[in-house]
Amino acid sequence: MKYKIEKNTVQETLILPLYSRKLCTELYPNLYQDETAVHLIDQIDYDFSEAEENSRSLMQRFGALEVAMRQNDLAFEVQAYLKNHPCAAVVNLGCGLDNTGRACDNGRCKIYNLDFPDVITLRQQLLPAGEREQNIPCDLKDPAWFDKIDATGGAVFFASGVLYYFLTEQVKALVQGMVDAFPGGVLVFDAANRTAVKMIAKTWLRTAKIKDVGAYFAVSDAKSELSPWDSRLQVSSRGYMLGYNDLKDPSVSGFFRFLARVGDNGMKMQIVKIGFGDRQ
Repeated sequence: MKYKIEKNTVQETLILPLYSRKLCTELYPNLYQDETAVHLIDQIDYDFSEAEENSRSLMQRFGALEVAMRQNDLAFEVQAYLKNHPCAAVVNLGCGLDNTGRACDNGRCKIYNLDFPDVITLRQQLLPAGEREQNIPCDLKDPAWFDKIDATGGAVFFASGVLYYFLTEQVKALVQGMVDAFPGGVLVFDAANRTAVKMIAKTWLRTAKIKDVGAYFAVSDAKSELSPWDSRLQVSSRGYMLGYNDLKDPSVSGFFRFLARVGDNGMKMQIVKIGFGDRQ
């Protein structure tokens, strides 16, 4: 039995990133694999014809490469943290139908997937929580969820394509709350500069309550811009297209490598890593 997703619902917003991860797996099999996305697409009753048509365009395929690199980079940082903190909490902020936490599972960590209640309802249908895993309905902006995370073995938090939709002050408040609640933890997420965020915002800003795109979270120089938020923060960043992979795989054209350089250098597309305090 397939799970039906209606048009113009919150659940529909999960379809595009899910389809993008499936497309990445097909287009760049040497660079990225997400068998969960491939499987879930088959489990969902939804008209994918528009997504399939769009997937033929050059920029859509580059967008799929962006998604692949971002997910790989975040997974790299999660796995790096787990090497030193094998029993840590792995927390997917704004998880949607992403399964990165389980993909990084070392057999000892605790996995938490956080999102709005209606998203978690759908996730429970399609991706019910496994062993050492919890799907938690919440609003990320409300720190009540902090108490639901067992961080006694450390904690690594990651957010994929999420913080663009937060105001800068909301991200600042979240980070300041997390550094108090999770000393020794790490937060990793993707970010971009103001120019890139304006491009991203074109698709959703018209329906947002706040019309000033300048208020939304954007980063050019992560260390200098975010470190002043709290003296305990250890901030670093790497370009997310070429910072972790040289993209010299045969599946990636020279033109796409050029666009990747523009993204990393011109748009400041980056993975930001914030360490909380210095507990070892």
